[in-house]
Amino acid sequence: MVNPYNILRSIKLYQQYLSDWYNYSRLPSAEILHFADSYPCINDRTTITPFDAHYFYQGVWAFRKIKESGVKSHIDVGSEIRWVGLLSTITKVTFIDIRPFETDLKDLIVKKGDILNMPFEDKSVDSLSCLHVAEHIGLGRYGDSLDPEGTKKATHEFARVLAPQGNLYFSVPVGKPRVCFNAHRIHSPQQILDYFHDLKLLQFSGISDSGTFRQDIDPGDLANSNYACGLFHFTKKHES
Repeated sequence: MVNPYNILRSIKLYQQYLSDWYNYSRLPSAEILHFADSYPCINDRTTITPFDAHYFYQGVWAFRKIKESGVKSHIDVGSEIRWVGLLSTITKVTFIDIRPFETDLKDLIVKKGDILNMPFEDKSVDSLSCLHVAEHIGLGRYGDSLDPEGTKKATHEFARVLAPQGNLYFSVPVGKPRVCFNAHRIHSPQQILDYFHDLKLLQFSGISDSGTFRQDIDPGDLANSNYACGLFHFTKKHES
């Protein structure tokens, strides 16, 4: 849908850009400006530094937990690669994604893999994360096959590979359930708990609709949200 406000705002911002261009070019010792080198950054003139609350807080939350666990190696599936790179400074990380990338970091191994068919044996992974990824599975956004049960199948795959007493750090948008095709799904916290019915929830935290980080809360506290983020720390019970 076309938003007239955004159009008018963009016009005003480009007018400011052109004004700055002209005024800068007339300053003493100014470099010669060429339009071919233009790189307009028209949305950065803000009174505060903007950030995505979901990605900011989930990264801190998971990083701290993984560091405190003291694991020597960790598996991540599809999370934000800058966070994965930072994580490789404290433990050896294997990153799995259908769209692998090349890296020279010695403690980061990147492998092509399918979240619905991960290249690991049953009960073999001691430390596992998947942050803000599973909500996309089955919607075709990243070239994956269409599947209404994509998120559910991904959670079952995580439960399959997680070792007894292993740790899973998992996040997805939570609130009133719906599909925003083909971007993502929003699940209720209870849906996620039902998907991981064979795992034990150690802690639930989250980011509210207003962007507030709320630590160690009841999952139901975010059930009526519009687009919150649920941070789930699971473990697999030791088998007797």
